[in-house]
Amino acid sequence: MRIGLLGTGPWARMVHAPVLEAHDALDFAGVWGRRPEAAEELAARHGTRAYDHVDTLLADVDAVAVALPPDVQARLAVRAAGAGCHLLLDKPVAATVAGAREVVRAARDARVASVVFFTTRFMPGAADWIAEQADTGGWFTGHAQWLGDVFHGASESPFATPWRGEKGALWDVGPHALSVLLPVLGDVRRVTAAAHGPRDTVHLVLDHVSGASSTVTLSLTAPPAATGADVELRGTAGATRLPRGGDAAGALTRAADELLASARDGRPHPCDAAFGLRVTELLAAAETLLTSEAR
Repeated sequence: MRIGLLGTGPWARMVHAPVLEAHDALDFAGVWGRRPEAAEELAARHGTRAYDHVDTLLADVDAVAVALPPDVQARLAVRAAGAGCHLLLDKPVAATVAGAREVVRAARDARVASVVFFTTRFMPGAADWIAEQADTGGWFTGHAQWLGDVFHGASESPFATPWRGEKGALWDVGPHALSVLLPVLGDVRRVTAAAHGPRDTVHLVLDHVSGASSTVTLSLTAPPAATGADVELRGTAGATRLPRGGDAAGALTRAADELLASARDGRPHPCDAAFGLRVTELLAAAETLLTSEAR
């Protein structure tokens, strides 16, 4: 499968481009970016072509991997699907519910496969744990924490990008937490509560269709010593925690494998654009509550 990369930022440079070049079943056909000089540099590093025009790249490939801010991703994903390209998307799918719906509609109408790269869902140990807990059932409560220090201190992370500064932890790491909780505890009937914590930290309470409730704590401005991700479930089977381990490159390789499989057999992936839309709907609902709380 010929695949192109849309984006030249830190995630594209550190993870996407190396994975696409190394993948045995992919032909890394080219790069397009909003900064042509960055696209030229990244393409030269990985022995591929830099495209000046995104539509030219879309006409030359079978699929695209996207490493762009969510509002830009949504617009280009619609164009890519319209050009018949399968979609390997980043989370969140879009910055608005309307944008995410457009991505789902475009992918459905074009009958292209889509996989959203919720990183934890593609870590082998975590993926096995999620499937096992979903089969076990009987969960009473869940608690997820995703705490980063992207905007903490004088030395900011390369991921301290403008869209993260604007949208905060809710939209950046919130999708990770939801991507783990939903397949285990079921869809969310209602975001029961949402409250602000220190800096950009937010706390959510979720009511799931299974009858379980969960709490979520998210931050991009935690003290460095407090950072990390953790999910704990408690129920009739006792208590269990999400295993740690794995790396982003390995997870993206698995996501690419699963996009290939979905494109081949036509079966929707559990982390497809429709699931990405549901996550976006929950983020928007939480954002509405947070805005009300701030008033």
